[in-house]
Amino acid sequence: MNDDADRRYHVDGEVVPAGSATIHVEDRGFRYGDAARETMRAYGGTVFRWDRHADRLARSCEALSIDHGLSDAELRDRIDETLEANGLSDAVCEVSVTRGRPANGSDRDGAADRFDPRVESDPTVVVAVRPLPRGGVGSDPVFDAPATLQTVKTRKTPDRAVPADATTHARVNEVLARLELRVTGADEALLSDADGDVVGGADSSLFFTDGEGLQTPSLDGPVVPRAARAEVIDVAEEEAIPVEEGSYAPSEVREADEVFLANATWGIRPVRTVDGIAVDGEGEGVSGPLTTLLSRLFDRRVEAACYGGRRS
Repeated sequence: MNDDADRRYHVDGEVVPAGSATIHVEDRGFRYGDAARETMRAYGGTVFRWDRHADRLARSCEALSIDHGLSDAELRDRIDETLEANGLSDAVCEVSVTRGRPANGSDRDGAADRFDPRVESDPTVVVAVRPLPRGGVGSDPVFDAPATLQTVKTRKTPDRAVPADATTHARVNEVLARLELRVTGADEALLSDADGDVVGGADSSLFFTDGEGLQTPSLDGPVVPRAARAEVIDVAEEEAIPVEEGSYAPSEVREADEVFLANATWGIRPVRTVDGIAVDGEGEGVSGPLTTLLSRLFDRRVEAACYGGRRS
């Protein structure tokens, strides 16, 4: 089912067609971005590393003090029901949990009260899926080409403003970063923190290498703790590849031997250029040896966990 009009969504416990998949205009997720979200990928009908995604969604809800009242198993059931209703086994899945609409139909009077999260409300839970190709061993990537990465002026929101561990609907920061890409035509923005150290892409985790080991921005900064980031580090450590988590200037990324990005949708995506400079020195965008190895091992993990290891 590829037609958006025919798509089915899971909204507050019911699978509904696209035309009925609505939330109220006074829902706080719509009005204030007062909502948690989590994006994951299903391979062969199985959500890859569900436990990690469920834990991160729980941490986001806890940071926002949103109690949706569902167990991890119940959330997983809703994802499975949405996949089944859309006839999909390979897909990207998005779960949103908003604080919902105030119980009395509107926020309390007064500007000081409208942002108060203590209003009595019933959280809204939405599951959306869209088709992707088969993943795992021997699969084609979901991206068209290696990424072109561009350092932007927009800074990542600091932890003291919005904790990086809380993945929310408030994505204006990333939108502004992506708007800057219109000038260069790059397809992913490289964000930095207030001190100028890189923290990752607008929608991805950053990894690079100097030929000796793997380097990635530390979670000590405003770095999003994506499940894909944790998976890449696990794969590297299992292969005894040194992993350094630290603070890095954009120049260190530009000068790296290999650069790649990771998120739940892409898996591992090599980077062709950083700020217009070819990573491999020739601009061909061919994955370097470490990126190739980690991509192959990542796909093997997907194959084993979700497809029963049918391909090797």
